Amino acid sequence: MKTIDIHVHPAFYEPICNEAQLESRRRILDIHQNGIASITHIRNQMRCAGLDRLVLLPQDYSSLTTEGLVTNEEIKILIDQYPDMFFGFASVDPFAYGAEEQLIEAFEEYGLKGLKLNPSKQQYDPADLKLERLYEICERYRKPVLFHSGISWEPDTLAKYAHPLAFEKVALKHPKLKICLGHFAWPWVREAAMLMLKYPNVYADTAALYFDNAREFYTQLLTRDIPKTWVERSLRNQIMFGSNNPRFEQIRMAHAISEIGFKEDTVELIMGGNAEAFLELEEGE
Repeated sequence: MKTIDIHVHPAFYEPICNEAQLESRRRILDIHQNGIASITHIRNQMRCAGLDRLVLLPQDYSSLTTEGLVTNEEIKILIDQYPDMFFGFASVDPFAYGAEEQLIEAFEEYGLKGLKLNPSKQQYDPADLKLERLYEICERYRKPVLFHSGISWEPDTLAKYAHPLAFEKVALKHPKLKICLGHFAWPWVREAAMLMLKYPNVYADTAALYFDNAREFYTQLLTRDIPKTWVERSLRNQIMFGSNNPRFEQIRMAHAISEIGFKEDTVELIMGGNAEAFLELEEGE
């Protein structure tokens, strides 16, 4: 079983970022201390965190701006150069011309594993009829959707479009479509847990570290906000490790999952087994 970080932003990775792009990407993400990261650094970070693969997430807000965003083509560059390190998702702007064709291209020609969307950035309802065709394409190709949900530090985002209940109509209407609520929809953790209980196609990732340190925050999130017994008895097949790197501490977050008292097989599911099922990985991938 592979260990997988399902939620990584590669905006500052050296093969796809140069000094001319650095400031605009810092501004778009509202991350201002990071420099350009070499692949050697990324490999070392993965080794220290005990991770086999990272799932890289692009951003397509092209109806708003094209400045500083990570494209599907750049994700493909990283995967082609380092297939032993990375899986990648696609991103398309639902309001841009040709979004459907771009998504099909990302799946058929680029081999990307799913679709990343951020309704709070573009301020749309995830159940908007404009997105139905995108969901249908994902279903046809058996690809999941990872939504940004919960708080966002990106500029000009509205939390009301990232509340877990905003995604319920999608989960209900598309029971065969696997959906991940990024960041465990924090601070609406119990609402996220409710959707996971109600809809087996709804997952959540752990890309959340908003107070304290990784161990303290995960203890609050996964043993108090929702009791540890809820995870062990009901939700353990729907939670995936995500770090939101580079914003959060990938190494400490990965270690913290095994330090808060879950059973060993539950830790294995969170750290990779559930992501393998979510991505529908084939043998040898």
